[in-house]
Amino acid sequence: MKYYPINNQLFIKNRKNFTAKMKPNSLAVFNSNDIYPISADSTMPFEQHRDIFYLSGVDQEESILVLFPDCPKEKHREILFLRETNEHIAIWEGEKLTKDKAFQVSGIKTVYWLQDMEKIMFELMTQCDTVYINTNEHYRANVETETREDRYTKWLKEKYPAHSVAKSAPILQRLRSVKDPIEIDLIQKACDITEKGFRRVLNFVKPNVWEFEIEAEFIHEFLNNRSKKFAYTPIVASGNNANVLHYIENNQQCKAGDLILMDIGAEYANYSSDMTRTIPVSGRFNKRQKAVYNAVNRIKIEATKMLIPGTDWAAYHVEVGKLMTSELLLLGLLDKADVQNENPDWPAYKTYFMHGTSHHMGLDTHDYGILTEPMQPNMVFTVEPAIYIPDEGFGIRLEDDVVIQEHGEPFNLMRNIPIEADEIEDLMNS
Repeated sequence: MKYYPINNQLFIKNRKNFTAKMKPNSLAVFNSNDIYPISADSTMPFEQHRDIFYLSGVDQEESILVLFPDCPKEKHREILFLRETNEHIAIWEGEKLTKDKAFQVSGIKTVYWLQDMEKIMFELMTQCDTVYINTNEHYRANVETETREDRYTKWLKEKYPAHSVAKSAPILQRLRSVKDPIEIDLIQKACDITEKGFRRVLNFVKPNVWEFEIEAEFIHEFLNNRSKKFAYTPIVASGNNANVLHYIENNQQCKAGDLILMDIGAEYANYSSDMTRTIPVSGRFNKRQKAVYNAVNRIKIEATKMLIPGTDWAAYHVEVGKLMTSELLLLGLLDKADVQNENPDWPAYKTYFMHGTSHHMGLDTHDYGILTEPMQPNMVFTVEPAIYIPDEGFGIRLEDDVVIQEHGEPFNLMRNIPIEADEIEDLMNS
């Protein structure tokens, strides 16, 4: 791994919080992700399933975590099953977790090789009444691929059909949405790496650079700072490309006078950052661009203030819509008749700002969280208002990541990343 070791007290605490929510005499199982094939002998880079990582810190393929807090055998209350490592594997694939190293990473004492899994699981299943399976119930999920977790669940239910089945997802949705201080430090590290990339790009951008060259500058800085990759597919959208919400081609030349919308974040230790900045190709905003930019920034500042404990996510978006409507009226993009005659289900402002303002963030860029429940301290949210104007050939989005505080305004994890229009101009022309 490129990242520094994480204090295993995080994973010990996470398991304790999870098992406290389990039914009596129940067992929960979590699997690593597959390594997905491309074709021939090629594969995609491995990405660990965030749930097993959250509960164990284990960051390698073919790993299984079993939690059985009421197990009669104390040593079987937490178990890791790992692919057996040996000298041959170390030579061809690199170092894998030994039993001792797995304990150091996770704090779990009982580690078996995968070859013993079925035998041990038979013993455990004769002792428990309920088994928790891990399903993907994120509100944005749309998964067509059968995962390693899916195959394991199918095997478990077929082999042990008399057991009651429960879901891990509702427990994890609540636990993962509220961050431990160690997690917040890791997200901060990801944001700090993103800042370094952005400052590098401010010195690089000029007329006629290509969008993919900007993308390359970011990844250079990310890799140099122990990030293994972008936290999500990067958007580098110049000119009218910014009005395509998920533009990822990044293959156009940046023209003098245009703006570039960059939605880019580094990951660190599997934790995400999520930043958007919009900058002028020529180093200066024109009058109209700056007016729209400042309007978006004002909305972001006011929207951020609303992210406090007890806030309802849906009501928050209604209030942000009111802020947006006021700014669009001032910019002449809407008039009073547009607002008076608007469809309540699709307000007038949605013509220029059609997506949400905030989402949970953490191990996943669109992280776990139950949107119908009030916001809590130590939840991390993005704040990302935007105004898209295809008729004028540009769109502006600004985005920071913030931590909800027990008292007062949220703490901005991207407080050091330049965002004021004048500061952007000064840095690009220094």
